[in-house]
Amino acid sequence: MRLAPSVLSADFAALGEDVRKVAAAGADWIHVDVMDGRFVPNISIGLPVVAALKRVSPVPLDVHLMIVEPERYVDQFVEAGAASLSVHVEATDHLHRLVHRIRQLGARPGVAINPATSLDTLAEIAPDLDIVILMSVNPGFGGQAFIERSYDRLRRLRDFLDRAGSQALITVDGGVDPGRAEAVVAAGGDVLVAGAAVFAAADPAAAMADLRAAGTRGWQARGAR
Repeated sequence: MRLAPSVLSADFAALGEDVRKVAAAGADWIHVDVMDGRFVPNISIGLPVVAALKRVSPVPLDVHLMIVEPERYVDQFVEAGAASLSVHVEATDHLHRLVHRIRQLGARPGVAINPATSLDTLAEIAPDLDIVILMSVNPGFGGQAFIERSYDRLRRLRDFLDRAGSQALITVDGGVDPGRAEAVVAAGGDVLVAGAAVFAAADPAAAMADLRAAGTRGWQARGAR
């Protein structure tokens, strides 16, 4: 079980400091949401910020492209410092080519899938993936409420990947907090993306510890089944 705090909810005026703090508190990855105002109704950060974070982050950057035509930018984001790079299944007509390009560049390839998109769209690409990001909110803004049906969707995705022979980690992104982490991991999640639950907490390090403890309980429950 891995923790990937999302800098979308960090203090952009002190981004490097915030990243160092959560890394020291036990973050496994730093999750970076790149939004273009077209694929999602928000604009966040781009290549210069990823490159700057690469210089200060002691843990890998997990970059999530919420953009149209991601094939135009994957080379640049890997060069900027993305250790893993995920694109949306809904955003490209050439997913297989793009996934293999990301791997060729030396990054771990991932695919993200929105709440209303069928899991069947992953059928032909699942064995080639290192990461599947299951969106448990509609992408575009931090601090949204977790969609309750995501638990069932997560269980079905876990079974789907197992049957496909895929070793991909399932990242759960959206509305994850210490109160949900145990159930999310028990249902099949491997990586918890948490933004507001960490960066908006009075004590981000304590919030990270609570997430880790809850996720560990979920992992134990999952292994006991």
